[in-house]
Amino acid sequence: MSALKIVAVNAGLCEPSSTRMLVDRLGEATLAALPTFGAEWSVIDLRDVAADVGASMAAGFATGAAGPAIAQVQEADALIVASPVFNASYSGLFKAFFDLVDVDAMNGKPVLIAATGGSPRHSMVLDHALRPLFGFLRTVVVPTGVYAASEDWAGGSGDATTLAGRIDRAAGQLAALLGERERPAASISTVSAAAGPSSAEAAGMATFARLLSGN
Repeated sequence: MSALKIVAVNAGLCEPSSTRMLVDRLGEATLAALPTFGAEWSVIDLRDVAADVGASMAAGFATGAAGPAIAQVQEADALIVASPVFNASYSGLFKAFFDLVDVDAMNGKPVLIAATGGSPRHSMVLDHALRPLFGFLRTVVVPTGVYAASEDWAGGSGDATTLAGRIDRAAGQLAALLGERERPAASISTVSAAAGPSSAEAAGMATFARLLSGN
């Protein structure tokens, strides 16, 4: 069995970047929650392909370094995506990048959403901007999104309300979705291929329902 491919998309622009720091912690926590099967972990830093993303938007298709980055996202088994907050939403670069992906290639893909900002009041960007975007792309977004304000980085491991606790909870939910995709096909309840989702999407939705119910 080949290793699962987990790809993170980091829209942070600074160096060092709190968004990249959050992405790294989410990736490490997800790998730690996947003890029974292998996974490959990689990060796409959008600042490195920004010029090619802009050129691709003008061309109408992925070109230059944006092409391999888009292919990496489309071929991933799961995504971790994170953007800094700009004007109460994700960054324009983040949106432009995901405007280039093939919606069909995203169908049923597990996604963990995250964002960073200077103030806790921007945390609703997860539900008002990121979750609708990835819902439109027909992905399966884990119930827990992770928002990190500047003050959150000073917290310890603590309970589930701390940044570390939210990271662990979200990573565990992503790992659960990936584990469901790895189950043998005979153990996954599916609907008719003519009318319903793929087996991977059906498995993801079943696990998603259990995560929401706390079971």
